[in-house]
Amino acid sequence: MSTGISTDTEVPSPASRRLAVEHAREVSEQADRHAVTLESILAILRSSRLDDRAARNLAIDIASTSLVGLRMATDQQQTSMLEPVVGAFARLRNDLRPLVRFGDLEVQFVEPPATGRALPGAVAHAARAIVRNAVLASVDKGETSRVRIQWDCDGLNLLIGIRDDGNGDLTAHDDSLRPIAERVTALDGTLAVSATPGWGSSLDIRLPLDPPAEPEALVDSVPLSAREREVLRLVATGARNTAIAKQLGISGNTVKFHVSNLLRKAGVSSRAELAALTR
Repeated sequence: MSTGISTDTEVPSPASRRLAVEHAREVSEQADRHAVTLESILAILRSSRLDDRAARNLAIDIASTSLVGLRMATDQQQTSMLEPVVGAFARLRNDLRPLVRFGDLEVQFVEPPATGRALPGAVAHAARAIVRNAVLASVDKGETSRVRIQWDCDGLNLLIGIRDDGNGDLTAHDDSLRPIAERVTALDGTLAVSATPGWGSSLDIRLPLDPPAEPEALVDSVPLSAREREVLRLVATGARNTAIAKQLGISGNTVKFHVSNLLRKAGVSSRAELAALTR
């Protein structure tokens, strides 16, 4: 007896997935900026170079500026507009200025070339977040007194160099690098870590400015029979074997045979992966 309940799961559209990814990226970006703001306020309040009144006024000014920036960001429509590389770097310096000015960490900025190619929004956001995470990690460890930050652009990639004078015991598996590694991986970039005991550590990061090429559709890359194409089309909609058999007028075992062949030809192990390749 039919219950009238469909077991098919609705698959989010590519557009909705892009919006979800963009939203998650922006939330992460704001969290990074607020972390720097809070560290800056703490550095000001702890500074021995400021009296109580000056520290209070500076902390209020930074908090007010951060609130204004948050409201502006909330009101702006999220787009994938390009950012000039020099402008993106200037935003980074502005984010870190209070922390650099009143904290115990000396930060040297090496400007990118003014003629460098403009950065896609996702790359600019990730690059700033990577540097902020590295600086905050240095503050947390307390073993670093100087950090050198350099951006460059070779026309195809944004090249980020971060060098510190810490203990020189950083490795690619260090927990502090996890947020950085995740952002680099998300943009199909590369991360190299080098360290010299007693002399410090270096991060060399490459972020491609162009998204990776979309993989060729399964129907174009694998030889399929006419019947396999029909089965594949229905699998991609989320239809189950019984529904496919009924629509094509074939047996359930025949559908299983075609699905098995499709999985083998595509080199995947699940219907979900098969459907993703089709889309």
